[in-house]
Amino acid sequence: MEKNSFEKFCKAGKIHWTDHGLKRIQVRDISRDDVKNCIMNGEIIEEYPDDYPHPSALIFGRKLTGEIIHVVCGLNNEKIHIITAYEPTTEKFMEDLRTRRQK
Repeated sequence: MEKNSFEKFCKAGKIHWTDHGLKRIQVRDISRDDVKNCIMNGEIIEEYPDDYPHPSALIFGRKLTGEIIHVVCGLNNEKIHIITAYEPTTEKFMEDLRTRRQK
């Protein structure tokens, strides 16, 4: 999955904000601009090519204020689909907040 595809659609404003994604970012005090910043400047740390209805990825990046966030988004040939965003913790990720802990 190419990160520049996410960047291209983000830059063009071709973003579908799912109801779930909007609810999650509101509750977690993450703005739409924070999500866009993560997509534009972050890095893909996990890929989910078999996700339905669109292949998706987990992107590691930062809010505009500098805090680390993760954004999960799907991608088709028309737009990005924002699934969720959150501030990762060391409960589920290693100290680098990029590497998922083994179960």
